[in-house]
Amino acid sequence: MGDDALLAAALAVRQNAHAPYSGFAVGAALRDEQGRIHVGCNVENAAYPQGLCAEAVALGALVAAGGRRITAVAVVADAPAPVTPCGGCRQKLREFASDATPVLCANTAGTTMPTTLGALLPHSFGPDHLP
Repeated sequence: MGDDALLAAALAVRQNAHAPYSGFAVGAALRDEQGRIHVGCNVENAAYPQGLCAEAVALGALVAAGGRRITAVAVVADAPAPVTPCGGCRQKLREFASDATPVLCANTAGTTMPTTLGALLPHSFGPDHLP
């Protein structure tokens, strides 16, 4: 199960996004240590700070299913260039992923930008910093 399956899952779940205010639907897919894919889409709220990013929703699904490690990430939205996780989601992903974890950023036109979590969040703070 490679990047194609992960990207397809992110594209599919993006259709379920609740984005009535911004119109910016995002889909995310995470592969866990067992090879399972967990998906999430953004969920906006009329009280703007209460919304959820797609990556956060996917993380909740991963943890609820018993996953504890992320081995790959895909994020997709309709934008001129591939979209990346926001800063807050980069830190949330770091809780369950290493600097070397592949992150596939994409747009709906099929343009992709492969990177790593470490490239997106250099010198990150993570669980390994705590006793």
